[in-house]
Amino acid sequence: MTVERGLNPVETRPVLPRRLAEILRPELPTLGGQIVEEIRTVIPEYGRPLDGPYGRSIRAGVDCAMSLFVDQIADPGSIKEELLDVHRKLGQLEMREGRSLDTLQAAYRVGARVAWRRIMLVGRRAGLSSAVMSELADAMLAFMDELASIALDGYLEAKACSAGALETWRRRLLQLILERPQPPREAIAELAQLIGWTMPAKLFAVAVRTPGGVSRRMPALDEDILAELDAPEPLLLVPGEPADTRLAAIQNALPGYRLSAGPAVPLEAAGDSLRWARRALALTGEGLLPARRLIRAEEHLATVLLHSDEGLIAQLRERHFAPLRGMTDKQRGRLTETLRAWLDAQGNVLEIAERLKVHPQTVRYRMRQLQATFGESLEDPDARFEMELILRSEPRPGIARDGREAGDGPNGAWARYRLAEVMPVPRTAHSGPVTPPGPPRSRRSPA
Repeated sequence: MTVERGLNPVETRPVLPRRLAEILRPELPTLGGQIVEEIRTVIPEYGRPLDGPYGRSIRAGVDCAMSLFVDQIADPGSIKEELLDVHRKLGQLEMREGRSLDTLQAAYRVGARVAWRRIMLVGRRAGLSSAVMSELADAMLAFMDELASIALDGYLEAKACSAGALETWRRRLLQLILERPQPPREAIAELAQLIGWTMPAKLFAVAVRTPGGVSRRMPALDEDILAELDAPEPLLLVPGEPADTRLAAIQNALPGYRLSAGPAVPLEAAGDSLRWARRALALTGEGLLPARRLIRAEEHLATVLLHSDEGLIAQLRERHFAPLRGMTDKQRGRLTETLRAWLDAQGNVLEIAERLKVHPQTVRYRMRQLQATFGESLEDPDARFEMELILRSEPRPGIARDGREAGDGPNGAWARYRLAEVMPVPRTAHSGPVTPPGPPRSRRSPA
């Protein structure tokens, strides 16, 4: 779109006494500031501080308008294109700020009203006739309408060619928020202001996994959501808390996608929310978290923390479970299943038997096997805690590491451990904790 509009030719405009320019020019330094303050007061969208580049553009637009009007009175044949260009750019800026045409037009009406109040005061003081004042009013209102039309052209021009640019700025804002180290907050705020994105007190990240065959067309997400869905690791940044209604709307907008919502955090911690969300999403693929379409990472933070360093878990497993290495899969599964139940039940024999669906005597026999295998580690609180961590690191019940249902094959028992609360193992008066009397006997177990 090419903007050809300018001020009306001189012959179609009323010719005013040129001395009016000398009367009005001394009012310009204070009139511009008064107009800006009135616009900020009357129109809520302009109520924010005007300290940065945006504020300078608004003030420049007002000052140029008043100066150009007075210049037209002094020399009706003069048209200063550079001043008109200020209003084209002002219209473009208003579109990029995300405000509507109605807001822009309202600002010009407020400016005209404030300017006319001042002109009436000056006219009375200068003794201008009612005829001159009437012509002055007509000229001023027509002038402001023309400037508003020029700004409108700029607004439409920017809107026609900036859809792609706006999306680019939104992606850049998303990247700035996640950048480490994070840039100064002022830089983020300036870009957010430019695209009309309100910086939230808190936000949360959503890690996205795109199944095969799902369309990658841009979904109809809420406008305040920053999205990067065509990245190798797609993600969203969502202002506010991960409320049910908000997450449901995102699911509806992304049918077929698997989502993992991180906890709500301050803006500067957005990278942490994304990291936790992505880790939770990865753990669903490994069978360590339920393979649902939507995962709330905040419900699984302990598991996410536990699997933040797989190498450390491997070291702990080697340290504590090395005695199991020479056993068959069945023996290893039975002992670890019993150990899990013993830790969960705080050593209560009857509860262990109930958990394992075996006779209490079988529990005592198995505990003698555990004592023979692990020895003094069972009496060491730190060792018990680390064993609990190892057992927690295994897949959830019925799910193998690839996310499929675990069967009864060689690794089935290992994959069926129930994740429970980490508990100490205090001694109780009756029925537990079991203190094995010695190494297992040679006779066959009732198990």
